[in-house]
Amino acid sequence: MKYAIIADIHANLEAFDVVLRDQKEQRCTHIACLGDIVGYGPDPKECVDIVRALNIPTVKGNHDEYASMEGPLEGFNPTAAKAIEWTRNQLTEDDRRWLRELPLSLQIEDFTLVHATLDGPQRWGYVFDKLSAAANFVHQATHVCFFGHTHVPVAFIQDTVVRGGTYSKFKIAPGKKYFINPGSVGQSRDGVPKATYAILDLDARTIELRRLDYDIATTRAKIRKTGLPPRL
Repeated sequence: MKYAIIADIHANLEAFDVVLRDQKEQRCTHIACLGDIVGYGPDPKECVDIVRALNIPTVKGNHDEYASMEGPLEGFNPTAAKAIEWTRNQLTEDDRRWLRELPLSLQIEDFTLVHATLDGPQRWGYVFDKLSAAANFVHQATHVCFFGHTHVPVAFIQDTVVRGGTYSKFKIAPGKKYFINPGSVGQSRDGVPKATYAILDLDARTIELRRLDYDIATTRAKIRKTGLPPRL
């Protein structure tokens, strides 16, 4: 059994399509999503429709939450806030209801999904370092937990201490806990302009990072056409 672990699609349909094709070629049997389907990108409705049509187990991201609500956008920078306001108008009420009802964390098989942190998923905290990761291991009931939100692929490992770093492929060892970010499908932030996701092979007990080229020019043109902030 192989799971494609995807996160932070951010309404980037071109990147999402490439990932969906690749996970089929890699013979993944399932997909799981760590949230932020919408926000920033030009195709929120299309990306939500795909996730719903494929019945992908999904946890809620902060952009999913705010795009599904009304009211002020506290804590968002002006660029992100404008994108959320635009996104709200692209979604149906049924889409917004579905996003609102997504869980903050979810256990599948013998691994866990969360968008931000396990110690306070509703606070949308960021995990960039070993200290932040250590706070999550206390709340982690499974050997493996996947998280998103930072858009940076990293693996934290707890045995006697907490270690962390980049990865390409590694084997899950018994007696250890893993807190792993698969990177972002739709908006890379680690200096590698590719669609990124991870594959969890439950039979081989391995986790592999996948990085894929996609049609960035088309996504950029769509963003300009919508009137979203040029920075996006």
